[in-house]
Amino acid sequence: MKIPLITPLLILLFTQALPSFADSINGKNIFLARCAMCHGVDAKGTGPLANKSNPPTPDLTTPAFKKRLSDYPGVIVSSIILRPNGDLIPKTLRENGVKLPSHHWTIDDFRDLNQYLSSVILKNQ
Repeated sequence: MKIPLITPLLILLFTQALPSFADSINGKNIFLARCAMCHGVDAKGTGPLANKSNPPTPDLTTPAFKKRLSDYPGVIVSSIILRPNGDLIPKTLRENGVKLPSHHWTIDDFRDLNQYLSSVILKNQ
């Protein structure tokens, strides 16, 4: 799959916003509503659907993921935009009867979620 040049530039822009502009409440609300069911509220892959996907949901607080986040600050946002696992998330939700309302992602949402989740991941050092 060829990624347009604009995508990496947008990811960089979203993830490099100053933390003071990020809305941690918005980021936390998005994470709890859309991500915690698999990743768990602690981002350790402990949510109720964590072991119902194949592969199981990863622990985002491991040293390996922290290094990945450090080396590539856009990894969280790019995972949402590019969906490297294809249909894994929608399939897991479907197979477990979970219906999430669609979400119209904004730049602020990406920035806020990235900032919130980064703080959760790095706090668990």
